[in-house]
Amino acid sequence: MRYPFVTDSKQGSFDFDFFHFDAHPKIFKFGLNKSTSKELINLFNTSMFDISDLKEKKLTELQEIAKGLSIPKFRTLKKMDLIYQILDVQAANPKTVTEQKTSPSSNTGETPAPKERKTRRARIKKTPAEQPPKAKVNQEKSDVKEKTTAEPAPQKASTPPPAAKKQREEKQEEPENTTPQHQAKDKKKEYNTPKGQQHQKKGNNGNNNNHSSYNKENFDKEKKNRYKDPDFEFDGIVESEGVLDIMQDGYGFLRSSDYNYLSSPDDIYVSQSQIRLFGLKTGDTVLGTIRPPKEGEKYFPLIRVTKINGLAPQVVRDRVSFEHLTPLFPNEKFKLAEKQSTVSTRIVDLFSPIGKGQRGMIVSQPKTGKTMLLKDIANAIAANHPEVYLLVLLIDERPEEVTDMQRSVHGEVVASTFDEPADRHVKVANIVLEKAKRLVECGHDVVILLDSITRLARAYNTVQPASGKVLSGGVDANALHKPKRFFGAARNIEGGGSLSIIATALTETGSKMDEVIFEEFKGTGNMELQLDRRIANRRIFPAIDLISSSTRRDDLLLDENTIQRMWIMRKYLADMNPVEAMEFMDSRIKRTTNNEEFLLTMNQ
Repeated sequence: MRYPFVTDSKQGSFDFDFFHFDAHPKIFKFGLNKSTSKELINLFNTSMFDISDLKEKKLTELQEIAKGLSIPKFRTLKKMDLIYQILDVQAANPKTVTEQKTSPSSNTGETPAPKERKTRRARIKKTPAEQPPKAKVNQEKSDVKEKTTAEPAPQKASTPPPAAKKQREEKQEEPENTTPQHQAKDKKKEYNTPKGQQHQKKGNNGNNNNHSSYNKENFDKEKKNRYKDPDFEFDGIVESEGVLDIMQDGYGFLRSSDYNYLSSPDDIYVSQSQIRLFGLKTGDTVLGTIRPPKEGEKYFPLIRVTKINGLAPQVVRDRVSFEHLTPLFPNEKFKLAEKQSTVSTRIVDLFSPIGKGQRGMIVSQPKTGKTMLLKDIANAIAANHPEVYLLVLLIDERPEEVTDMQRSVHGEVVASTFDEPADRHVKVANIVLEKAKRLVECGHDVVILLDSITRLARAYNTVQPASGKVLSGGVDANALHKPKRFFGAARNIEGGGSLSIIATALTETGSKMDEVIFEEFKGTGNMELQLDRRIANRRIFPAIDLISSSTRRDDLLLDENTIQRMWIMRKYLADMNPVEAMEFMDSRIKRTTNNEEFLLTMNQ
């Protein structure tokens, strides 16, 4: 068999019939003369790295090689990426690679011999200056071919011309032997690699001429495509806010108020670790920075929490749960008769004052103006108490009323119209209640105006699994527990914070279920405002039954002088029927500008 070789001083070819391994597995001893064997040993030792050779090495060994080659950020790369980086540097600068490869072998003089490996083709140590251009290489090939055809027979001696012929034959024969081995090893992984990396593999497994003719411009282009940096970095730029809804698996989403706190495209993912770190609960209003979803992600994730319920995260972490806060009677009255006051709010402020933490119920028949009264109360609270967080919850209402409420009330309006299923009514009501509780835990004053609690109880009754015990009217025995818990959450908290709920309840609708629901809620509130259909038929608004409307412990809300004058007023109105009483009050209220002036002019 004839093998070519090329050295710095000469080229030629030689024949050998046998070889065996010495102590070092990469050094062959051939049946040749002394000078030829020495040059072949040097030729083998100065070969470059091969992809299969690099794959057999451990990651720490590859990092040592990369450190010697001055590859940037090599410790952050994975094994295959590091291998391709080493091969890229090898293709661009073979001299550095051969020096790096020969240096470890010189240091390990007395180390035990490693395991035997398969023979690989030898490669030639070349400097960048010695690598000729592609055209020049082709020209030298043609010159060498002419010389070899002129020679009559090969020579066994160590003359330069036969050695060059052996080296050329070796280049032509070896790809047929080595390429299938590498292809067999890499065939399974080839489909998983990018296109640029497949081209790089083929270039390393081909003959040695590919390295000498490797175009640096193409190399830079492939590298640029394979390791393309992102054009923009959006992390931490956008701030977003939402109400936390925790799933059963422990993670949660920040729901948007634009979608009534239901599932939407604006949802922000909150990890389980963040929920545990900050002690978050369902209903917490979280403000934080987000980033765009990466490849394979569906939602925008929360990366940093700025505020929770308007406070710093360190303060909120040690809060007391809502169930363990101490409830008190309301002792601070809402000012409904000052800015943006109407006749309705002035009468309510006198006969049924509303305080912070009030649990009030507006009992009305259909078409008595309860929604308009609720709207006036909401605007009066928003105008006179900017520190209060106002929530208007509309359940099972008409869509046009929802739009009107959103445009006329200066507060947050959350609605679920009558064309939505009952489970949606329940979800919206629960998330609004949880949000209000979390705000109260942090010391805020919250007001919920609910229209109507009768429809909410109907929705809970629909979604409640059948327990077997049914009350009159088709109400399940356990269905009213959750709406009672909703209404009972209103309380004034000792030490700061309050949750006020003003709900409307329907009566005399002709439905037995509505009557049962009203009877269940009748004694639970501490403020009651009765509306009368007979007054509304006279087109007198507000159609309030002044004699039946009152607030428990109103002495905590009104001053002493106002209480005494209101006792006199109630005694005077007790002899009248509801229509006459309302007509009298309506005429007197319209003559005065505020309630103080009205109380001073009572004797006239």
